[in-house]
Amino acid sequence: MLSVLIETHNDEEGLARTLATLIGGAVEGVVREVVVCDTGSIDHTHRVAEHAGCHYVGSGGIAAGIRQAKGDWLLFLEPGARLVEGWIDAVVAHTARQTMAARFSRARGSRTPFLARVFSANRALADGLVISKRQAASLSKTAGSAEALARGLATKKLDAEIWVAPPRQAQRSPR
Repeated sequence: MLSVLIETHNDEEGLARTLATLIGGAVEGVVREVVVCDTGSIDHTHRVAEHAGCHYVGSGGIAAGIRQAKGDWLLFLEPGARLVEGWIDAVVAHTARQTMAARFSRARGSRTPFLARVFSANRALADGLVISKRQAASLSKTAGSAEALARGLATKKLDAEIWVAPPRQAQRSPR
């Protein structure tokens, strides 16, 4: 069984898109729960999470979400990311035979052109992350966010694809 963790901050629309792609996993009995770890949203992120039946963690960050998760394996996703059909079988096969963390491959239309990859900041969670709860709990002791937890981690590529969440726009203050 898999627990899905999504760290959010004013991501109600992206959260809804991501949750929609997890329905198949819940129906198949693979997704046990979804834990939404909020970092101070002022929009309706909490309502989206609650209406979808997610566990909502409003304080304590990703470490609190990991402690609350019931699954032996965790799937970290960015709000707005969408898993492509076939992800369930790939994750089940990986967790049955592997102990190392894994990431999804980017769907063809979601791949960033070469120069854009060179000159942009790489998001460690853009490709999702499947990791054992034990390893995530250990990493969360020093990581302040899901992004920090995933950064620099050696992973295997899953035989499944993900549509990457669009990059977050920087908040500009009025002049």
